[in-house]
Amino acid sequence: MSRFRKAASGMTLAEHLAEARQRFLISSATLLIFGVVSFLIYPTILHILRQPYCAATPKNCVFLVQNPLDGLTLRIKIGFFGGLIFSSPVLFWQVWRFITPGLKGKERKYAVPFVACSLVFFAAGVTVAYFSFGHAIKFLQAIGGNSLLTEYNPNQYLTLFLLMMFIFGITFEFPVVLVAMELAGLVTPAQLLRTWRYALIAITVVSAVITPSGDPLSMMALAVPLTFFYFLAIGIGKLLRK
Repeated sequence: MSRFRKAASGMTLAEHLAEARQRFLISSATLLIFGVVSFLIYPTILHILRQPYCAATPKNCVFLVQNPLDGLTLRIKIGFFGGLIFSSPVLFWQVWRFITPGLKGKERKYAVPFVACSLVFFAAGVTVAYFSFGHAIKFLQAIGGNSLLTEYNPNQYLTLFLLMMFIFGITFEFPVVLVAMELAGLVTPAQLLRTWRYALIAITVVSAVITPSGDPLSMMALAVPLTFFYFLAIGIGKLLRK
């Protein structure tokens, strides 16, 4: 059996590898370009990311830098994250363009809607995390008590904040993945509907485990939309399978 046998899409293994290489190079170049742009506009991005901190601690939202390299590390971190966010439309499109050749003609027409929905849900997850983070800070400060002076290390603050936005953005892709599984025949809307109780338990447990801040409000900000998305995916799956 030839290692270059034709795949279901009519492409050989070598052609698939070449396609993957092309998509990877385009994605990497896009990420690099937007990363450099984010690095250059670092003050503006830092100001935006500091707002939840200032909302929670309006009288003292300053960062405490104790290491001479913290400023450089922070700027590189923001450059990478900004590049990831700004290049996400291209990244999602490249992933779907790589998957599309392996799909049937009927399935390919969903490529553009799926990319658009992926972007919308990712942006929604990032937005929810952004506006939830201020409440998370207030909760964590209340747990620590009034005797503590709040002056965060910017790298630790940004690591927690960016991680939270990234996790929320990726997790909000849940309905897109479910609908794709329904269209691929891996699960049916009826199966998902029968197991909704177990799904809700799983959503609650996962939300509690992966929420970086660990506060109940952020957990609910993740669990409630995911529960809604679960039933939304069932309804969309029924409509698309008719």
